[in-house]
Amino acid sequence: MTETLRILHLSDTHLYGDGRLQYGIVDTLAALDRVLARAASLPRVDLVAVSGDLSDDGSAESYRKLAATLEPWAAKRGAALVYAMGNHDAPEAFEEVLGARETETTVRGFRVVTVDTSVPQAGYGQVDESQLDRLRDLLATPSERGTVVVLHHPPVSPTTVLFEPLRLVDPQPLLDVCSDGDVDVRLILAGHYHHGLVTEAGPAGIPVVVAPAVANTTDVLWPAPHERAVRGAGFAWIQLPEDGPMRAHMVTAPAPDDGELVYDLDAEAIQRIADDAGWHG
Repeated sequence: MTETLRILHLSDTHLYGDGRLQYGIVDTLAALDRVLARAASLPRVDLVAVSGDLSDDGSAESYRKLAATLEPWAAKRGAALVYAMGNHDAPEAFEEVLGARETETTVRGFRVVTVDTSVPQAGYGQVDESQLDRLRDLLATPSERGTVVVLHHPPVSPTTVLFEPLRLVDPQPLLDVCSDGDVDVRLILAGHYHHGLVTEAGPAGIPVVVAPAVANTTDVLWPAPHERAVRGAGFAWIQLPEDGPMRAHMVTAPAPDDGELVYDLDAEAIQRIADDAGWHG
């Protein structure tokens, strides 16, 4: 019988250790609770994958809040739980509470590998040679039903102007490793962009799913040079069969104030972010 991996893909929870509101507006822990309440109706979850920006303030307490919320939810369903680092995450606090920043997990015969794309003090992402070597070594041994790679910065171009200087720099070597020869990467899960996206990347056309953010939602139709985000939380619900194409659904967790403005950045504000945290290569 064909095995199917059923994934709850969360991203960009942006929790605070002291419970403050994101942008003075959004209760991100309440948004996470709302998302999990919505996801509780899923018929089966084998894997909960959280693709970075778990914390907004980088505090150990924010990671403890995340673990205290997600671990019982996953355990109740017998689901594995994996975390990836994002650009807002702090390595020492992440490791103190959640464990290693790069992991390998087997779930129902599928291998799940996390890759840390974060760069200290930066908003953009990179993967260095040692990380590529580690991934290459892992993929040299075939997995029973294929491999899922979880990272924060998508290896595909952004839709909106804010994320252009905050993108994954030079994703091609990563995609080459994931596509090389007989390697069995079936799916790449990412976050960062704060909106749902399903596309393909690399010479092998690997499916890429970018999950909606828990914290807020990027308005992909807002005209450049502005960048706008509104209230709204969601997740991706993914079915990955052993021998067929994956299916991904973007699911919202509605609240009465959905659609209210969180921020509207003009060109000058976006440039300041690019100067402070963007790629200058």
